[in-house]
Amino acid sequence: MQSRSLKPFGRKNFALSSLSIVASLFGNSMLLDATPAVAQESAKAETLSFANGKITVEKPASWKTVPPKSNIVQYEFRAPAEGEQTARVTVMGATGGIEANIVRWIGQFDGLTRADAKIEKKTIQKTTVHIVELEGTYKDSMGGGPFAPGPVKKVENHAMIGLIFELEGGELVFVKMTGPKKTIAGEREAVMKMVEGLKNK
Repeated sequence: MQSRSLKPFGRKNFALSSLSIVASLFGNSMLLDATPAVAQESAKAETLSFANGKITVEKPASWKTVPPKSNIVQYEFRAPAEGEQTARVTVMGATGGIEANIVRWIGQFDGLTRADAKIEKKTIQKTTVHIVELEGTYKDSMGGGPFAPGPVKKVENHAMIGLIFELEGGELVFVKMTGPKKTIAGEREAVMKMVEGLKNK
């Protein structure tokens, strides 16, 4: 009888064989559920907790979580998740007062004054939300944040939606979206839906 030598059963072959066995026993859905959560992150909404859990909002599904450019930023997102024309969204707690921060945001646009800003205020449950909208030439700081100064690049046809969540106890949470005017306009509805869905603990 002619003998036949066997090839070594390497790790790669073992892994493929194991996956085939799992699929045959439990179906392909078992393998799909094993996909890392990070890969699925941009395809679903996510609950964000601010001010040590005192308020929560639902992150729009179109926003993708990215590493913050500054260590004072609690959350940072790219909106929408893919594409060339995207906006930067940052979330952070800070001091300095509501009016002072609105003035600072206006100053980040070349030549704008308070009269150029659209400012409104809403009360959602126990939280007051100040909404600031701006358009024009944005002075983008390369430092990554308001307290991380760097070279300034002026970018035309940009816009901002700024949110200040004023909690009952006086704490402030800032959400700032900046990017091309067209992108901000496309994301505005999702931002307002997030605000309306705010929940207090």
